[in-house]
Amino acid sequence: MEIYKDVILSLGGSLIVPDNGINTKFLIEFEKLIREKIAEGRRFFIVCGGGTVARQYRDAAKAVIEKVTDDDLDWLAIHATRLNAHLVRTIFRDIAHPKVIMKYDKKVEFKEPILVAAGWKPGWSTDYCASLLASLYDVKTVINMSNIEQVYTKDPKKFKDARPIEKTSWDYFRTLVGEKWTPGMNVPFDPIATRLSAEKELTVIVVKGDNLTNLDNLIEGKKFKGTVITPLKVDASFFDREYFENGGLYKRFGYTRSVVGRVKSHLANFYRAAAIKFFLRPKRLLDVGCATGRMIRYLRLMGVDARGIELSDYALSRAINLVKPFIKKGDILEIPYENDFFDVVTSFNVLEHVEKDNLAKAIGECNRVAKKFTLHKVFTEENKWIAWHRGQDISCVSVLTISWWKEYFKTNGYKLLTKFFPYLPKFMETIFVLEKKK
Repeated sequence: MEIYKDVILSLGGSLIVPDNGINTKFLIEFEKLIREKIAEGRRFFIVCGGGTVARQYRDAAKAVIEKVTDDDLDWLAIHATRLNAHLVRTIFRDIAHPKVIMKYDKKVEFKEPILVAAGWKPGWSTDYCASLLASLYDVKTVINMSNIEQVYTKDPKKFKDARPIEKTSWDYFRTLVGEKWTPGMNVPFDPIATRLSAEKELTVIVVKGDNLTNLDNLIEGKKFKGTVITPLKVDASFFDREYFENGGLYKRFGYTRSVVGRVKSHLANFYRAAAIKFFLRPKRLLDVGCATGRMIRYLRLMGVDARGIELSDYALSRAINLVKPFIKKGDILEIPYENDFFDVVTSFNVLEHVEKDNLAKAIGECNRVAKKFTLHKVFTEENKWIAWHRGQDISCVSVLTISWWKEYFKTNGYKLLTKFFPYLPKFMETIFVLEKKK
């Protein structure tokens, strides 16, 4: 997902200073990765945790005196985060803002590609500070570099039936971490940071911090391992799919049942069907990711032998009865039809849900089963009108620019259709019609 031009990293203190001392090996690899990403035009906000140093000071205080206040325990941890932050800023001295951020009450103007930050107040974790930074700088995603690969439904060390979570909502995540903060608590993302992130509609991605190849994949929009915690805004007249994790059960939601939503969907699908019928003139057509089959219905009424494949069981269960015989379950990465079986193959709002590593295969599969043309409607960065209505959809992993897509098609040997086809303005939608690649 190429949204990571501004990257907020909540860097766990245990990555910087584990139990056996400062981890210089990790820091060397981390420094190399960040400099590579900066060379690509990215900017980083790095919020450092306290880790082992914080725990050692807290434990020492408790060993000397019987009772230590939560405020004092927090202050010890805060100073540990500042020590770690100064170390990180020193490593990036030539490209980092000269001051470590220790307050989050106002925006700091800076020109450097790195801003290093630490803890601020008692009761506020560095996770919370990272969420504050995201809110201040209007960055919608925080990457939490943790000591775990994924969040689980239960503690996997205690429960054999604990299951890893790939995507979940803040509502469900709050049932896992609770509501109360205590100094030094060990959770993937603490309760007060969870509450703030939910209020600000942020997305937090938990990954294992010392797996820097995985972190690189995440930043580059490639397939990665981790847990995505996101606000779910489901307005199915603009979403093709939404992903939801509830208690470890993976589901897909979509397709509004409101009258307004149905009317919008019918109008959009009638317009699409008419444009395809009269400008591309297919006798036989496949719609990849056909949802409930509304466009297929209109095309069949217009005399086209239209068929569809759909990955979502939920969408298939709600398919229009008249077109159910012409829809089957299938994936764009492995289309269940022979070569050149259709005159035209279409996909609407599918490719942005495909990881960049799989785009070549997805587009190639559509080309394989098409005789004449493939048509792809893709959600791009220029589609401001759609983004405004659509809100945030974490399943969009390949939101790129129109120029990026054109260059990608050209590099991979595809030719854009030269004859007229009705395109709406780019702030509304982006459609690419490709001639069959031999």
